[in-house]
Amino acid sequence: MPKKIITPEYRIHYPVKVAKSKIAGKGAYALQSIPAKRKIGDLGGVIITMKEAMRLIKDLKVINCVELDNNLALNASANPNDMRYINHSCGPNTFMRVMKDRVEFYALKNIKKGEELSCDYGETHHDGKLPCRCGAKNCRGFI
Repeated sequence: MPKKIITPEYRIHYPVKVAKSKIAGKGAYALQSIPAKRKIGDLGGVIITMKEAMRLIKDLKVINCVELDNNLALNASANPNDMRYINHSCGPNTFMRVMKDRVEFYALKNIKKGEELSCDYGETHHDGKLPCRCGAKNCRGFI
């Protein structure tokens, strides 16, 4: 299946600032307060096959991929937007919803201006072997 670029309707509803993260690398920080249950935005990227995603995961140290339906994945390392900087946390303030060819982020609770956005990634290609640095009280220790 050929690559498909995500179209402009996949956008950010609550803009973020990308800056050094306390969790890992760079993080996404709220530029304004975000009410609980509101859609923050869509993850940008390119839709690829899971076979291609697995190849990328093996070849790259840092990769932003989310598994979709129908043996496809959203590669947020290509044609990205700032939602890709939402780091993992075992005590997150956002949640990710996967719908067909979209990956959406929503606020789990009220998020304050300046707060770093985080999401529990759940199962990842790291197979529970990557040390977690989220700092949450309920941290599982690994991603």
